[in-house]
Amino acid sequence: MKQEVTKRVKGGGLLRSALVFILCYFAFILFVLLMIVINNPNGWQEYFTEDFSRFLSLCVSVLLLFYIIFYYYYFEDRAFLSQTKNAFLIFSLMTVSVLICYLMGRFVSVFARPMALLALLSLFLFNRRQAILLNFVFSLLIFVIDTYTDNFASSGAGLTALPGIAESNVQAEVYFSLMLGFVCGTFAVLTAANVKTRGGMLLLGTFVSIPTVIVILLLELPAFNIRASSNWISYVASAGYGILGCFLSSALTLCFLPALEFGFNRLTVFRLRELTSANVPLIKRLRTEAPGTFNHSLIVAQLAESCAIAIGENAELARAAAYYHDVGKLKQPDCFTENQTDYNLHDELTPELSADIIRSHATDGYELLMAARLPKEIADIAREHHGTLPIKYFYDKAMRLSGGDANIKDYSYLGPTPHSKTAAIIMIADASEAAVRAMKDRTPETVERVVRSVIEERMDLDQFSECDITMRELTTIKETIVDALSGVHHHRVKYPAIRFNRAREVVKDEFGGSGDRDEK
Repeated sequence: MKQEVTKRVKGGGLLRSALVFILCYFAFILFVLLMIVINNPNGWQEYFTEDFSRFLSLCVSVLLLFYIIFYYYYFEDRAFLSQTKNAFLIFSLMTVSVLICYLMGRFVSVFARPMALLALLSLFLFNRRQAILLNFVFSLLIFVIDTYTDNFASSGAGLTALPGIAESNVQAEVYFSLMLGFVCGTFAVLTAANVKTRGGMLLLGTFVSIPTVIVILLLELPAFNIRASSNWISYVASAGYGILGCFLSSALTLCFLPALEFGFNRLTVFRLRELTSANVPLIKRLRTEAPGTFNHSLIVAQLAESCAIAIGENAELARAAAYYHDVGKLKQPDCFTENQTDYNLHDELTPELSADIIRSHATDGYELLMAARLPKEIADIAREHHGTLPIKYFYDKAMRLSGGDANIKDYSYLGPTPHSKTAAIIMIADASEAAVRAMKDRTPETVERVVRSVIEERMDLDQFSECDITMRELTTIKETIVDALSGVHHHRVKYPAIRFNRAREVVKDEFGGSGDRDEK
């Protein structure tokens, strides 16, 4: 079974995004006009009076490139496009990357441009496919700007200033930059896909510089004279600038990512790991105010992370979302079993009120996470991880007290049901961990039967109808959880009721033995 998910996007959102793209286009053209003035502050009027067609070609080319981006998202991810902040984010990435490349190319060297900057930022803020597309558009955008604004004709930092290249071959600089944009950006996207730490990001500059140096050698090879020392100096300088550009791409990515993560509330692998730190305020509160819920969340996080890896989902997102999936219990932690001792508040409440308290933790969690400005993806999972399931204990209690006259909707979670595979994983892991923890017999066979029952019940109640999870993936999730829970709750031998004193003498243990529990 594989269900297709249809993303319902309001037309108003798409219209607003289209208007944002148009505004961003005009803002970008104004930015290019400023570049033209900087290129030739004394004679920029001649650029428009003598050859206005060049500027018109520039405007049309940039418009087409912006249209490609809008067209791609319109057919591939309308939900992403319907949020106007995403259009602003793409425009901001393009503008900042073009500005930095312009400054480095004009005042340092065309090879010193951080051509992989936009590709890396897009990879961590979006995904690999979008990063490759945006890098393609960015490379063409740089090519168009270089061609129609005379970036190098009026500067001394381009290839024309290097020995071995003819003065008249100004266009070589433009094509060299285009090639470097394609190669560096694409290689950076493919290489950085598995980078999980900020130290690894800095090391990435070393790997990206290898193909960069090779491309520079191949581009300068036609004019290279092995016997001329000036050519060697030229190549070494160009290669050095290329390596500098690669390291700048990595370093600037690390500098810009925190601001972009916070400003646009985007998830990256770095931010996901930071969100699971013990220093995060909500995690601190959960650990001190609801320790039982916190310990449960830790186990669910381990299960969710293993399941996400097994089916190829984002393991960092699954782990972080599991940490926060029950954060709504902070509003009334004593009302939940894992945080109680001998006193149960629900013994004094009606089943209707108890059910209302229990099911409210899903929406309370969503509100707490949004108020704390955590990513909406995590807040959505907190609200969806119980779907519209009935709260069995209080429904059964209400049926007994009312003589069978109880509406199950009054004792069910409000939903919505999971809209992502990660939410489905956490729904299954959450229920499975709680069910297995309540069991006395925790043999692998019994655990497998319980987890299978959890999944089948949720399928029968259409809890997975809004996400595109498959039967094969559900089977993989079941097997992963069974293996993990069997390891967590494995059988322990019964220790003899003795203990030793300092003299190594056996004395009676009134608590029934206190040996080292890690022996088995």
